[in-house]
Amino acid sequence: MRKTVLALAIAAVFAPSFAMAEAGDFVVRLRATHINPSEDSSLGKYTNQNVGPVLSQGAELKVDSNTIPEIDFSYYITKNIAVELILATGTKHDVSITKAAGSTLGNQNLGEVNLLPPTLTVQWHFMPDQMFDPYVGVGLNVTKFMDNSLATTKGIPGLPIRVDHWSVGPAIQAGFDVNLKDGWLINADIKKAWIDTDVEINAGAGYRKIDELDIDPWVFSLGVGKKF
Repeated sequence: MRKTVLALAIAAVFAPSFAMAEAGDFVVRLRATHINPSEDSSLGKYTNQNVGPVLSQGAELKVDSNTIPEIDFSYYITKNIAVELILATGTKHDVSITKAAGSTLGNQNLGEVNLLPPTLTVQWHFMPDQMFDPYVGVGLNVTKFMDNSLATTKGIPGLPIRVDHWSVGPAIQAGFDVNLKDGWLINADIKKAWIDTDVEINAGAGYRKIDELDIDPWVFSLGVGKKF
């Protein structure tokens, strides 16, 4: 009996106050976001072809992960369809050469890249009228490489390395909102973004391509939001 009364009391608190989505609603979320690259690199292959035999054939570029604050904005076109713009503050990632032991350049840190990856997605919300509101989305990621001052530090130190300034690719997502009182919500979200760039080195004869680097990160987010 006591459990039944408690359940009814909880329902009475939350049910009348859910932030149920309607066309024209606007949502702002603040989230902690972990960016985990799933890179694909052929550094040894391209470098040895275009520059010379300075790396072991299996050498790769490695991009580390990072956690950053992120803000996003959603607009509900209908109660089920929303458009979301994800804006990050910029994310820095260390870049290194791995699997190159015994070669002229060898394993080493090259510095860091600073990425600004705004992403626009269209979402389908399955249960917008419920406290638990799952969704899936698909969209476009546009990444700006704002700082690409990389350079070798071992073997032949001081060789400048650069990457393309822009990358455009698809993005997909899945997540859910937990609707609370007065328009507040808790959000969890996962995305896959396709980000790729050409990498070039200047070994004294101008810049030459040494890699086609696919970063392709998984992006995990958790935060709070407010519906207006």
